[in-house]
Amino acid sequence: MNNQRDQRRVLVAIASGAEMRACRLEPADLWVEILAAPGVGVVQTGVGKACAAGGVARVLDPARHSGVISLGVGGAYPSSGLEIGAAVLARQSVFADEGIQTPDGYRSCTEMGFAPTHSGDAIAGDLDWAESLVGRGHQIGTVACVSTCSGTDARADAIAGRTGAVVEAMEGAAVGLVARHVGVHFAEIRVVSNTTGDRDRQLWDLPLALREMGALFDRLVRN
Repeated sequence: MNNQRDQRRVLVAIASGAEMRACRLEPADLWVEILAAPGVGVVQTGVGKACAAGGVARVLDPARHSGVISLGVGGAYPSSGLEIGAAVLARQSVFADEGIQTPDGYRSCTEMGFAPTHSGDAIAGDLDWAESLVGRGHQIGTVACVSTCSGTDARADAIAGRTGAVVEAMEGAAVGLVARHVGVHFAEIRVVSNTTGDRDRQLWDLPLALREMGALFDRLVRN
C-alpha cells in the first residue's frame, strides 16, 4: 500500500446499540460516522441487510477509508463445532436466503440468473487485511447473511448445508457488497453468542460474546 492508502482509516459497521456499548461507544444516530480513534471510524447501521448496506453506503468513502469491517455477534450452526465466545473471521460472507423456496428445494438468486456479485452469492473476506488489524489465531469460516434467523433445526441444517457456513448473522454480505462496489477492503468478524436450531434448545451467552467483541474492537483501535 502507498502512504496515501496507509493514512486512511478503517470503518467499522456495527448493527445494534448493545454491540456499540460492548465497544464502549454510546449508541449513535444511525448512518452517521463517529470517530472512535484516529484510525478507526464507526457507523451504527441498524439490524439487517438493508440497514447495513444503506448505512455503509452513506458514509464509506475510498478517499477516507481503506476498508470496512462488519463486526458483531452471530449464531453458530449445529455442525460447526464452535463454542460460544469464539471469534470467526469470514473467509466469505454469503447471501444465504436471497432466492426462492420451491417444492423441489431452494434456488438462490445466482441460480435464477440474478447474482448479486460477479462471483455469485458470496463476497470474499480480505483475511490478510483483517488479521493485520485484529491478529491471527481466530477461527476462519464462511458466514451466512440471513434475513430470517434459524430458529428451527431444519432451517439451520438447510442453510449450513447449502452454504457451508459455520455461523449466521444479518449484515455481513450486505456490507461486503458495498465495499466491493466502492473498491475497498472488506472483512466480517463474528463472535458466537448462541447456537442456532430449535429455539427452545438454543444455548446463549450474549454477555460473554459482547465482552469478546469489545476485546476485538480494543485490539483494532490499538493497531
